[in-house]
Parts: sequence; C-alpha cells; structure tokens
Amino acid sequence: MHDGRILEVTSVIVTILLVLTAFKFAQAVVEPLVFALFIIEIAWPMQKALQMKIGKGMALAVTLLVTAAVALTLFSVIVWGGRQIVDWVTDNVERIQDLLIASTAWLEKHDIFILALISDHFNPAALVRMVHAVAMRVNTILAFAVIVLIYVILGLGETDIMTARVAALKNQDASRRLIVAGRRIGEKFRTYMLVRTAASVATGLAVWGFARFMRLDMSGAFGVLAFALNYLPYIGSFIVTAFLPLFAFVQFGSFETPLLVLIGISFIQALIGSYLEPVFSGSALSISPPLVLFSIILWTYLWGALGAFLGVPLALAALTLFEEFPATQWMADVLSGGRATRS
Repeated sequence: MHDGRILEVTSVIVTILLVLTAFKFAQAVVEPLVFALFIIEIAWPMQKALQMKIGKGMALAVTLLVTAAVALTLFSVIVWGGRQIVDWVTDNVERIQDLLIASTAWLEKHDIFILALISDHFNPAALVRMVHAVAMRVNTILAFAVIVLIYVILGLGETDIMTARVAALKNQDASRRLIVAGRRIGEKFRTYMLVRTAASVATGLAVWGFARFMRLDMSGAFGVLAFALNYLPYIGSFIVTAFLPLFAFVQFGSFETPLLVLIGISFIQALIGSYLEPVFSGSALSISPPLVLFSIILWTYLWGALGAFLGVPLALAALTLFEEFPATQWMADVLSGGRATRS
C-alpha cells in the first residue's frame, strides 16, 4: 500500500514535469491557446446569457465586440502611458547622462564604482535602439492578438458542443467532475480578474495622486503604468517601486525626494497588494501565498511577461482539477494552504 502511494505521487510529479517541459518548447503554439481559453472562461457567461435572448450568432458577435473593446481600450491606455514616458526620457537624455556621470564621481569618492559601467555604456544611440526594439515587439504582439482572437471565436462557438461531448463520456463520474471543475475554474478566473482589476485601479489612482502630490512630471503616465503593471503580481509592483524613485532623481537631482517617493510607493504597494487585495479575494481563490509566488516565477521563466500574468490563473485551474479527483485531492489540500473547498 505504501509502495503504491509512492508510485502514485511519483507518477503525478513526472506528469507535471513533462507537461511543463512541453509548454516550454511549444510556447509559440500553446501560449495563445491557453490565453484564449482564459478569455473564453471569463467571457462565456456573457454569451450564455445573451444567446437566450438574441440567439447564438448575435450573442457571439456582441461578446466578441465587448471583449475586443475592453482589450483595445486597455492596450490604448498602456500605449499612451508608455509613449509619454519614452518621450520624457528622450527629451531628458542629456540630463540623465549628466546625472549618471555626477553620481558616479560622487560614489567614486566613497570607493563605490557601481555606476561607472552604466555611465560608460549609457548614450542616446543605445536608447534609440531600445525604442526600435520595442516597436518590433509591437508587431509580434499584434500577430499574437490575431491568433488569440481566432481561438476565442472558435472556442466560444464550440463551448456548448464541447460541454455536451464531455457530458456524454462513458465514465460518468469523470464527466461530472470535469464539468464541475470547468464551472469552478471559470468562477475563480472571474473572481481573480475582478480582484486584480479593482486592485489595479486602486493602485493606479493612488500612484497618480501621490505623484501629483510629490509634483512629479507625468503623474498621469505613472498612474497608468502602475495600473497596467499591477496585473503582473509582485513583478509589476517591483518595477513601479524601482522606477519611480529613479525618475524622481532625474527630475529633482537630489536624493531626498527619491527617498520619499520610494517610501510612499512602497507603502501604497504594501497596503493594496499585501493587505487589501488578499482581504477582498478571501477564501474564494484558496491558494497559498508560496504557490502564488512560485507560479509567477515558474511561468515567467517559461513564457515571459504573459506567463507572469497567467501564472496564478494556471495554478488556480490546476488546483481546482486536483480538488475534483480523489487521486490528487491531497495535492490541492497541501497547495491551497489547507483551505481547499469542494462543491
């Protein structure tokens, strides 16, 4: 009995490792599909409610239009904020370089040579190359978006059919568990996005208000940046906390204001991200904080920035599936911090 349990655990671990390896090497194919499934889980209740009133075709069209409008609005706001920051950096390149050189000289007097390498390699040409690289990435993002859109259209159109096929499986127990797991995964995804969006809006407004209070240039762009990056748990808040003091240093040319900015931004991130957001999400997600951090690091390594965004939803989906099947319930109990709930 004990040997059988060890074999069972080993097989689960090996399966997970093989799946993760496949996700890494098949990123170009699997990544847009997973992102599309995430969108479908969130948008499906809207289509289901609409198709009872206006028919399946019109419901699909309206759902796609609403989803595309939300995505386009978010993307446009992010592009506006990014353009404001890039323009400001471009206009202040010489000032940034002068401050780096002055800071290097001051640090060298105290036997600190960290910025010497940076000042030697920082120049306007390097900044222009970076901007061009970002522009090339935009083309890749647009191609990715088209692929995701095709998957979403096909997926929303086939959701009813796929559900019926799962319900018709010979193994009715597995069929029932898969349908329940799919429903619960959708509920958790929507809860997760609701909490993240509320936290992102609160973070963006707080950063904008704090930046205006500190009389920082581009307070609106900083608010947009904080709003968008907050969708990347931990990573986004770290980027905002690190970059705002640097911009404050360039603008004011002293260490006092950047230090105050660092303290203020850290307080905002801790209050919203570490206290209010977990309170709002409550036990609805039932996932342990170490697993959240591990998921973000793992999927960032596998898929980059989009992996950081999808890390927690993928962990939630896996936990929900583990909860529904007896052979893997012990994994859900461990990884959910003892708060796993089943329905």
